[in-house]
Amino acid sequence: MFNPKSMKAEEFISHEEILASLKYADENKNNLELIDSLLEKARPKKTEKGWHCEGLTHREASVLLACEDEEINRKIFSLAEEIKKAFYGNRIVLFAPLYLSNYCINGCLYCPYHLKNKNIARKKLTQEEIAAEVAALQDMGHKRLAIEAGEDPKNNPIEYILESLKTIYSVKHRNGSIRRANVNIAATTIEEYKMLKEAGIGTYILFQETYHKESYEQLHPTGPKHDYSWHTEAHDRAMEAGIDDVGLGVLFGLDKYRYEFAGLLMHAEHLEAVHGVGPHTISVPRVKKADDIDPEVFDNGISDEMFLKLIACIRIAVPYTGMIISTRENEETRRRALVCGISQISGGSRTSVGGYTEKERPHDSEQFDVSDTRTLDEVIGWLIEQNHIPSFCTACYREGRTGDRFMSLCKTGQIQNCCHPNALMTLQEYLTDYASKETKEAGEKLIAKELTNIPREKTKEICSAHIEKIKTSDERDFRF
Repeated sequence: MFNPKSMKAEEFISHEEILASLKYADENKNNLELIDSLLEKARPKKTEKGWHCEGLTHREASVLLACEDEEINRKIFSLAEEIKKAFYGNRIVLFAPLYLSNYCINGCLYCPYHLKNKNIARKKLTQEEIAAEVAALQDMGHKRLAIEAGEDPKNNPIEYILESLKTIYSVKHRNGSIRRANVNIAATTIEEYKMLKEAGIGTYILFQETYHKESYEQLHPTGPKHDYSWHTEAHDRAMEAGIDDVGLGVLFGLDKYRYEFAGLLMHAEHLEAVHGVGPHTISVPRVKKADDIDPEVFDNGISDEMFLKLIACIRIAVPYTGMIISTRENEETRRRALVCGISQISGGSRTSVGGYTEKERPHDSEQFDVSDTRTLDEVIGWLIEQNHIPSFCTACYREGRTGDRFMSLCKTGQIQNCCHPNALMTLQEYLTDYASKETKEAGEKLIAKELTNIPREKTKEICSAHIEKIKTSDERDFRF
């Protein structure tokens, strides 16, 4: 029985409810009157406190996803862009993954780190190697990382992750520093989530891969990840342990995309119902080729057009949640995704263990093939060309604007008073310390233009003064 407030995975992700929602969507996918009412319901409304969005339920959003009418689809993409602009403006947050270890005891059929793969080179970074990787990432200009590690209690115990976090935060290379380290590691206990919280992590990220329980168990035949309930209930344990920000995601292509879409939104509804705050981020990876993984084996692949519609419908359903796209996707797909909902992207990524200190991109320990192989500076320049503000801001995390406090500020629009100037100041840091001549020139023109868009005169004055200090001194890390 479906119950979003239940703490049991099979009740807040109800198979029967998903099937009923998909049936309802099929029955109403041509009900233009209903669809227009849903689009109007989801449209941003201007209030005295700022923009407000109601969002959509998993069942309502499933109707939009199922609709095949071309005119309606144009309206869906237009609304997604409108919502994105209302709450995120033209800012795009940058991050990079940092792979600590690819030792893993699970048998996941879609991941080359699985235990039975004897071809891949197994690696685990020492603390000295982690420091070198972090310095290399700082020299690129990164301030925000997502830590990745396989599940292996012997090689990658929680103590190793905690020590690695301490190392990451300790490295201060030139003007660089890592100001937020998000963590993407296997489902664990409340006690260990408390340890991660105390270590100062940003977001705890865990992808479901698939919400279809039968498929999940088939795709995870061996190892601790085989336990569907333990994995699906992990975000609840993390939030119970005090981690305010959690990230969801599915691996599109493993199972039917409409089923995954409904399950993903149900999970978001569950977190909101139980903890008073939904997911901080939602990621949308697709199955990609890797060492011994052929994506053609999975017969649920989706076209680029449907992938982009999924992103647009997620944005409409959960308007306040950050959305992430990685270098799994190529430049053109990422460009289009930015318009219809994505607010965070990775740049200059290497998905191998120890890859950032290598001159040439290594492939022997990659988790997946990277489709967008551009350097971070090339990505920054590309964003600026499209009038996006590349942001390295981590201020909310360090100012305590997390969890329900962040969502409250986001829902009232007050977060804009912080995010826009913070984005400009962190962009100036990048331009001064790391950018190519061309990127610096284009970026400073963008900053000059965007300063005029700060509504509060006092904020504009302070932001302008900080930007001048960044240009002319080694002072960094100003924030609102």
